[in-house]
Amino acid sequence: MQRSTIARPAAMFWGLAVFAPVGVNYLAAVLMFATLFIAGNLQERAARIRANPLWWPVVAYVAWTLVVLAFRPHYPQTPSNLWHGFRIAATIVMAMALTRDEALWALRGFFVIAFTSVLMVLLYRTVGFPMAELWRATLVLVGNKSINDALLFTVLGVSAVVFGLAHIHDKKGHWALPAFALTGFVAVIITLWLPSRTSLLGLLVAGVAVCVHQWRKQLRVLAVVLVIAVGAASVLVWQSPVVQRTFALGAQEIEAAQAGAVSEGSWVVRFYMYRDTARMIIDKPLAGWGIGGWTEQWHLRGPKLLADYNMPHNDFLWMGAQAGVPGLLTLLVIMLVGVWQGWRRNDITGRCGFAAMLVMLIATSVNSALRDAQIGLSLLWIAMVYLRLVQEPGQPWREMLPLRLQELMRLQPPRSASVHS
Repeated sequence: MQRSTIARPAAMFWGLAVFAPVGVNYLAAVLMFATLFIAGNLQERAARIRANPLWWPVVAYVAWTLVVLAFRPHYPQTPSNLWHGFRIAATIVMAMALTRDEALWALRGFFVIAFTSVLMVLLYRTVGFPMAELWRATLVLVGNKSINDALLFTVLGVSAVVFGLAHIHDKKGHWALPAFALTGFVAVIITLWLPSRTSLLGLLVAGVAVCVHQWRKQLRVLAVVLVIAVGAASVLVWQSPVVQRTFALGAQEIEAAQAGAVSEGSWVVRFYMYRDTARMIIDKPLAGWGIGGWTEQWHLRGPKLLADYNMPHNDFLWMGAQAGVPGLLTLLVIMLVGVWQGWRRNDITGRCGFAAMLVMLIATSVNSALRDAQIGLSLLWIAMVYLRLVQEPGQPWREMLPLRLQELMRLQPPRSASVHS
């Protein structure tokens, strides 16, 4: 293998590893980091990174973290929180450094394992599939790793919506039905088998948002599409007893927490975390309590029953508590700039980047989707690879499949026809 191409299989390996346990993802990240240097062209990569709109927000995020580290108190949790903060920045920068071809290899890996995982779930829930530790969290609910897998399924489902809508727009409706069927099956997975309100919310919001993205300049068409999309979402929410119970339970938990009840309920925990973390930020708005300071303050402020938690299930609040409002804003700007990059490009590439970043933004707002490595090593990598292609000219998503397969699927005209024309 040529030195210049060694980063391609490393990028694909990380794409393949995203459903695997966190240790495999750490291995993939280390291999990606090493091969980017071994592959060479470092000046070209550096120029690509500096030209990316995310560069200065990431620099501000890292710089402010270092300022807070230098001037604010340190805690037993400081090393781990500092590590996760730098891991977040490193993941973003590595995605920014990829060439067009390397980013495509990463997405090929993701789609191979995502479709394989869908098939495994289908087999497991019908005729049976052998259980192994490597894919246990994909088949049954197992903590935060299953939340990660549900969010990755959500990215796949929203991507299917993008391609289904594109084929309707391009009068290739024969691919729209399978695409929407895939989205429907993803909805079943994240509702029944890997139940995640975060993932379901991401699927609903991003699904409607990509409709707005596609028809934002055709308001009459958009109005009709939104009626259909909102109607379909309403059917999913209001006609599904499981979804109704899920959201009703969330509402009951919030009401109970407001009345003073303390339990391990998902939204009870969030209520106290958000309330007390907001108070932490109000008390130290400029530079926070210091890197790692959230856990220390949580032990002093939070209910004793919930003392074992080490992150507030909202990464903006996490940064705000330990690095003040400027720290919160640097992380928020990174997310919003990513969403804006996808929004301003009105094609499939922009729409996919926009959808992936919306899912990332929602997950970051109601879960520790960056701070928790079980989620942040996978979801952030895939979202940033999606976003990396937004910087590429032309139609990079068409290069995902070999040309012969594109012709077979009628995504490209046959070569003889294109030559004749």
